[in-house]
Amino acid sequence: MAPLKEKIAYALGDAASGGIVWKIMSIAFPLFFTNVFGLTFADAAALMLIARMFDVVTDPLMGSIADRTQSRWGTYRPWLIFGSIPFGLIFAMLLFTPDLGPAGKRIWAYSFYLLMMACYTMVNVPYGSLLGVMTTDDNEKNQFSAFRMVGAYAMGFVTLYSFPYLHKMVGGTEQHQYAVLGAGFGILAALMTLTCGLLTKERHEPIRAEKFSFKQFGDLFRNKPWIYMTSIAFCSNFFNGFRYAAIGYLMAYCLGGDVTIGRLIISYTSFMAFSEVTCMIFGAVSPAFTRWVGSKRIAFLWASIICGVFSVAFFFIPMSPAYIWVLIGISCLASVGAGLYSPLIWSMYADVADYATEKNGTSSTGLIFSSGTMAQKFGGAISGSLIALLLGWAGLVSTTNMETGETIVTITDEPSVKLMVWLLFSIFPAVIAFIMALLAYKFPLKK
Repeated sequence: MAPLKEKIAYALGDAASGGIVWKIMSIAFPLFFTNVFGLTFADAAALMLIARMFDVVTDPLMGSIADRTQSRWGTYRPWLIFGSIPFGLIFAMLLFTPDLGPAGKRIWAYSFYLLMMACYTMVNVPYGSLLGVMTTDDNEKNQFSAFRMVGAYAMGFVTLYSFPYLHKMVGGTEQHQYAVLGAGFGILAALMTLTCGLLTKERHEPIRAEKFSFKQFGDLFRNKPWIYMTSIAFCSNFFNGFRYAAIGYLMAYCLGGDVTIGRLIISYTSFMAFSEVTCMIFGAVSPAFTRWVGSKRIAFLWASIICGVFSVAFFFIPMSPAYIWVLIGISCLASVGAGLYSPLIWSMYADVADYATEKNGTSSTGLIFSSGTMAQKFGGAISGSLIALLLGWAGLVSTTNMETGETIVTITDEPSVKLMVWLLFSIFPAVIAFIMALLAYKFPLKK
């Protein structure tokens, strides 16, 4: 039985990657790149899509490399220990706006975004694979997964809720604010990742393949549970990707900017911070919920239905800041489902990895977990790219003043833009949630 401190240390890994880095990349980057950094909507869409195409190659490759790593620190932990500093540093550089022209900014954004994706892969793929070697007990895997999700959502709440207040405290231009916050959060993410690598323990040696072989990649596509699980992981981040990337535009163009209630500032980040708390609570409840309904597959099915139903309900709320608490409440109810299914994703991937080891005779844990990370990032990328493209198509245009370097955003069709943003936060995610429910119902492993 793993000690509590190790479960907390494992949670810090996703608090860094999921609660800080990925959360800011999902919710702040689309708005940052188009409204602060100065990329056009087309450039921002292409950037996020190209970076995820890059992940299609790097994620499985990293998984295969991680599976074959042998060191005094273990198989997967050294990637967290030695990858932590570049992970935090490159994240900080990505939120810095250089004094360059449009071409220079484009090169800077593409270069550091691709580097960030490479570093994220280098750290997060081995981190996910750790679950397969820390314990063989199925209930303990669920506990580690629950700790992981609670860590991610708790830190996500802190990150998102504090964002507008930290902006105000830093002061200066928006570009300066993002640069300072990028440096601060980058240092914190590096320290958390390092702590996770140092305080976790690999108790079980993976059954290693003797040499690299492309047969392992072919085996994935003959693994029916893997196909279903990867499709589910893709949909899960597609669902979250639409909501997190659209909320900044929803606050800016549908609700008229930040909503101030007394001393409380509800910005696009703090709006979603309430959902983070909901996810954290129901992520902790997920193991008990799974035992109650009888299987991970059925738990995932019901969680997906919850996401879909309340996402549809959101569409019918009036588009007015007077309904801000109703909007937050319905968003939180949709997040109940996300909280319940989030720990299940990685626990179910561990089951898929066990199935593959039994079927093929060698471990492909890193490769299988990397495909999960890739699927989630790919889902987030396509949703983010679609949002940028659809908003541009609806009438939102971002340009850069060549003399001052200032970003100028204009709306050519306001009703069309508002409706598109509202759909992107509600109906689009709902459709994905119902597809996810169908995939969960058909999932072959009945654990």
